[in-house]
Amino acid sequence: MARRRLPTTLAAVALAGAAAGCSLGARPDGAGTPAGPGGANGARTTTPTGSTSATTGADGSVRGRPFHLTIAAAGDVLAHSTVTKDARRYGTATGVTYDYAPMFARVAPILGRADLAICHMETPLSKNDTNLSVPGRLVFNTPHEMAAAVKGAGYDGCDFASNHTWDQGRAGLASTVSVLHAAGLQYAGPTADPKAPRSVAHYTTHGVRVAQLAYSYTVLNDWGPNTKTPPDAPWTAQSLWPARKAAGIIADARAAKRAGADIVVVSLHWGAEYITKPTKDQTSLAAALLASKDVDLILGTHVHVVQPCQTIHGKYVFYGLGNSLSNQAPSQAAGLRPETQEGMIATVTISRDDAGRVTESATYQPTRVKLEGHVIEPVTKASNATTWSRVVRGVSSLGSGKCSARPTGG
Repeated sequence: MARRRLPTTLAAVALAGAAAGCSLGARPDGAGTPAGPGGANGARTTTPTGSTSATTGADGSVRGRPFHLTIAAAGDVLAHSTVTKDARRYGTATGVTYDYAPMFARVAPILGRADLAICHMETPLSKNDTNLSVPGRLVFNTPHEMAAAVKGAGYDGCDFASNHTWDQGRAGLASTVSVLHAAGLQYAGPTADPKAPRSVAHYTTHGVRVAQLAYSYTVLNDWGPNTKTPPDAPWTAQSLWPARKAAGIIADARAAKRAGADIVVVSLHWGAEYITKPTKDQTSLAAALLASKDVDLILGTHVHVVQPCQTIHGKYVFYGLGNSLSNQAPSQAAGLRPETQEGMIATVTISRDDAGRVTESATYQPTRVKLEGHVIEPVTKASNATTWSRVVRGVSSLGSGKCSARPTGG
């Protein structure tokens, strides 16, 4: 596999400085609590290697040949107001209004080693940096500079199917899609355009075509899985897994395969917040999707803690990747679990041999957010045995033999 060069802007950063405290209401300063066509843009195409006896597409893809591809993914990128306050402080030193790049600097090399890296953007992104998130209010909006930091860290695209999709209404959704595309990132999730109601992220790397589909349990800042949509955007139901159900998602995945995708990744915003055990909805939906030949990998977000991995029909579901970046921690809000400060980067290797047989393997790197500066730190057993062990226990909590993913940093 080809390694990607670490962006020079992330080569060295200062980690000093303490994060300012946040003013919280009765609820944690976190996500998920109610407050009252993809295209070529951003797709990274590289020259395919190996046998090229099969047909070559206009985008550089090579149909029918063997491949070996690594996909990295992390949990929620949730820029609470205190995270953005640190970005403003970093920006004073670097000349950027809001500089989130130092927060990703330590995990950028891990993301850069993968052929493809996918993020989950939990909050809307503001084109003009107005009406931003404030402490104690669970309706979010993040400066557009976040997209540049995510791209610079090595991510190729993000999904934005979540319970915060409609935090800033239709205009906020349109802004988010525009900002991500302007940064050169692919986008998966609902759109503000009824003529193109759902965007599929398309990636071509080393001649392999990957499609990413994304669905949430709600697009409103609401409780529980539901099929409710904004009155002025009924088409967003196409990005709700309770509305699409397994059959609809499989149909979408089949359409992506027929359109030329070699691999289909399904991103799902699901589960019960702060609960490490997957719900029945999660396990039954995962089983149905991975029984289909058209779904190759499931990446789960939303619950803000690490949930287990499971291997089904030789394919992976990571039920909950935890928090990648946030201000959640017991020290920030009474009642929050220590696990909310933790997450992981899962790296899945998908290979197809000469006979067309597809196999998968996976590793995962535990991570923890250092609140002083909100820096995402890779965790090893030596650097933080408590976090490392807790993440490993969480990933393997379904029991022996349920997941073959291996931890790194032990």
